Amino acid sequence: MLWHLAQEKDLVILGDNDDVLPCFPDESFQLIYIDPPFNTGKLQQRVTLRTEQAESGERIGFQGKRYRATRISTIAYRDVFDDYLSYIEPKLRQAHRLLNPSGTLYFHIDYREAHYCKVLLDSIFGRECFLNEIIWAYDYGGRPRDRWPAKHDTILVYVKNMGKHFFDQEAVDRIPYMAPGLVTPEKAARGKVPTDVWWHTIVPTNGREKTAYPTQKPEGILRRIIQASSRPGDWVLDFFAGSGTTGAVAQQLGRRFVLIDNNPEAIRVMHRRLRPNNLAFVDSAGRSLSTLESPTGHLSFAQKSLEELTYGC
Repeated sequence: MLWHLAQEKDLVILGDNDDVLPCFPDESFQLIYIDPPFNTGKLQQRVTLRTEQAESGERIGFQGKRYRATRISTIAYRDVFDDYLSYIEPKLRQAHRLLNPSGTLYFHIDYREAHYCKVLLDSIFGRECFLNEIIWAYDYGGRPRDRWPAKHDTILVYVKNMGKHFFDQEAVDRIPYMAPGLVTPEKAARGKVPTDVWWHTIVPTNGREKTAYPTQKPEGILRRIIQASSRPGDWVLDFFAGSGTTGAVAQQLGRRFVLIDNNPEAIRVMHRRLRPNNLAFVDSAGRSLSTLESPTGHLSFAQKSLEELTYGC
């Protein structure tokens, strides 16, 4: 079984989360973070280009020099759901089942579906288990003239058992005071504990984190979540793993993890990004993904699973 494999290695699983999640036993995870599609109604796409100087190039750069751009790769998925709540509800019910008694769910969404998902989560977890609404505020993207520009995401936080949940405020990295002159020098030097409004930039275009995966979230957001709601050695689950930010931060902080995504391109991005130590890439039946960077760009599968066994649910 997949959980049997996970006892030996952290897992990245290529598969549909509706098929994979039932394979894990009740109360397996301390922390679940998910960043599902936001139902934007758009094709989410990221194009990676390589530019080189050329006299006949179509782009003009510094000092009038011309450059030619070559498309290296395109990563895309269609973010359209006719009935979003019907799509997400069975996955959230699985998340509730999989959290251990002190566990926490962080559900990352935006303004389009946040209010409807809050009501749905209340029905699954109970209103009494609603812990926080976190606002992640940033300053990037378009600026329409007919409305206030939307510059935040919402992270809804629910616990399995209110009052029995784990939360370590002291483990969280502190941030600077916005008005350090209003506090003592000692407090200003120490910084303050973050509130439920998180000012944090998106992943910089030329930053070390950048993977070119659409909708990639910054490591700083996941660092704060994992520090506060899990301990070293605890299990973390992300079943909309995308570029693998949850796994990258879990590795840095010494947590065990399972990542699930049904997009082969996401698996390839995670293969390039994550440290290989104690990590296995498998399909939903537990079979090893043998060639993640094949010349054709396609994933291929080993004839035998890890330990030469075939696992299922």
